[in-house]
Amino acid sequence: DSWDAVLKEYGRMSLTDVLEPALDYAQNGFPVSADQCRHTEMNLELLVSTPYTADIFTRSGKAPVPGERFVQKELADSLNMIAEKGRSAFYEGDIAQRIVSYLQHNGSYMTLDDFKAHRGEWMEPVSSDYRGYSVYQAPPNSQGFTGLLTLNILENYDFRQIEHGSFEYYHVLVEALKKSFIDRNAFLTDPAFADIPLERLLDKNYAKRLAGDIGYLAEPAESRPVGSDTAYAAVIDADGNAVSFIQSLYFEFGSAVTAGDTGILLQNRGSFFSLDQDHVNTLEPKKRSFHTLMPAMACKDGKPKILYGTQGGEGQPQTQTAIITRMLDYGMHPQQAISEPRWVWGRTWGEEYEGLRVEGRFTEKTIQKLKDSGHLVEVVGDYDPLMGHAAAIKVDEEGFLQGGADLRGDGAAVGV
Repeated sequence: DSWDAVLKEYGRMSLTDVLEPALDYAQNGFPVSADQCRHTEMNLELLVSTPYTADIFTRSGKAPVPGERFVQKELADSLNMIAEKGRSAFYEGDIAQRIVSYLQHNGSYMTLDDFKAHRGEWMEPVSSDYRGYSVYQAPPNSQGFTGLLTLNILENYDFRQIEHGSFEYYHVLVEALKKSFIDRNAFLTDPAFADIPLERLLDKNYAKRLAGDIGYLAEPAESRPVGSDTAYAAVIDADGNAVSFIQSLYFEFGSAVTAGDTGILLQNRGSFFSLDQDHVNTLEPKKRSFHTLMPAMACKDGKPKILYGTQGGEGQPQTQTAIITRMLDYGMHPQQAISEPRWVWGRTWGEEYEGLRVEGRFTEKTIQKLKDSGHLVEVVGDYDPLMGHAAAIKVDEEGFLQGGADLRGDGAAVGV
């Protein structure tokens, strides 16, 4: 629905033309990436136990090998039908009927009316200023405001006096993010079901008070589980149109349920709902849960200057904060900002964890000082996938585009 709405509002091509590359990859295959192989191995027991999914994503119960041709004939058929008949094929036509039939046969409450009733929404982004830039994020039910609140807190620090890569740099960023997470966990849900006090949360004076509470010692904060099958893309075309975009199935293979012979893998972002009636994300009819997706854009004089984002659930605001501070406070190129050592605090993919994971390229001095201040430090790989797979584009003073893509994933910076 969202792809169709954006195409009709701003596109120059037909839906058939836009879907052609995806249809070709599904029909004729593409080489399996190292990441896909790794995630298949991690989830192999679940995948092989799920009908249709096992046949598509495993090879006789085993993970594919890197470089192997990966073909999805059933998905190609579904994409071809959508290309021919449009949005209605998915929400009202044959595809919808087959998805619903399969789900109901397996105990789901989903109906064809649920599909027919779905409509996306055009939303106004939330924004704040940082170092002379207007930074925009997706509004609730996205966690985007967390990134803005964190920048509002960090604005109270003079990073010219803080060495990049030092204990002070990482400690201040981690503690600022933790304070933002406390408000996110308390308030973020579907705004149609609750009042979210964004005006107060994004007030500069409020951020200043939070900044004043950050001391030398690490403070505890509640962490929540998040998912990882997310893809971010930053794109600027020849006319200067800029898109900061993200979408997700949530877990590595979503729900791991493939809807019968449609080839369509279904998401499980409803995992953020709670069965506690007093919880802000309690499960209710027609309600959208808290979600982590937060593509970002920084503008100057009304024009896009920096597009940035990442996958990684709860790591998204953490990685975004690292990237934008490195670019705006330390003058780094997008690639350097992404490649420098990163961290992630708290739970990332559902496991109980309250520690601070740092990449092995952190200096021993910084690691020791983080431990001394009370952080539960765990050193992981030098370029660890736990840190997310970020991407960014910067429009420089000459109007040239500078791109960066994460060494931790399969992405690339490409100019055409």
